[in-house]
Amino acid sequence: MTVLEIKNQMAGLKARDLKELHLHLIRLRHSTPEWKKATAKKIRAVQAGRFITSEAIEKRLSRRG
Repeated sequence: MTVLEIKNQMAGLKARDLKELHLHLIRLRHSTPEWKKATAKKIRAVQAGRFITSEAIEKRLSRRG
């Protein structure tokens, strides 16, 4: 089955079925070694204190406007 065929079949799905498919695709992506490695790296960075708070982000954004 080609990607185009899959897209065409998806276009005919009901909203509930499309949501279920979307959740399935997310679960598949989260099971890849690449995703697990990237997520572990981000978690280690946060645990080491290398992150920005939501308050700091809001402050930066408010200075732009």
